[in-house]
Amino acid sequence: MPRKTKRRSYDSTTRRDAAEETRHRVLDAALRLFTKRGYAATTIAAIAKASRVSVETIYKGFGGKPGLVRAIRDRALAGVGPVHAEKRSDAMQARETDPRRIIHSWSKFSAEIAPRVSPILLLVRDAAASDPELQREMDDDRLRRMSDNANNLQRVGVTGERKRIRDVLWLATSPEIYELLVVKRGWSVRAYAELVEQVLAGALL
Repeated sequence: MPRKTKRRSYDSTTRRDAAEETRHRVLDAALRLFTKRGYAATTIAAIAKASRVSVETIYKGFGGKPGLVRAIRDRALAGVGPVHAEKRSDAMQARETDPRRIIHSWSKFSAEIAPRVSPILLLVRDAAASDPELQREMDDDRLRRMSDNANNLQRVGVTGERKRIRDVLWLATSPEIYELLVVKRGWSVRAYAELVEQVLAGALL
């Protein structure tokens, strides 16, 4: 009996690992094709072929192209390392009481996250004509996050209207700023993150 239980556990782990590997393969292929061809021109059939799965597998797992973009964005937001970047940011904000140190930590998160997430958000922006609802969803998600961050800054003593604090955070961390400085002007990610810190500190502290 113990031997059968161990075998079932092994089989279950193997299936989960295989499913996760397939998921990442699909997302990698989708991101590659979206970036190369654009959102509107990329078909589910092309993604399925590139990732060596069936079209049905993609629809079952992601529900179509919007679901693929959401999954790619969520994976990028996780950052690097075993703990999701947003969870690390939340934990930092929960224990930190100095707004200047919070902003400094955010700049470090920007250096980690922006190169991963900004290209996806810019892809969604460019696809807005064919899928405006996806654009609104991504904008709303980011704005909610900035609202939470604004609340935390007020909690540690930053003064001013919460809406203004939120909007400054929204602006400084926008994918367009990353695109203009890093992609178009050739700034390093480190220089970009330092500017984010300077803008936030100058505008809010």
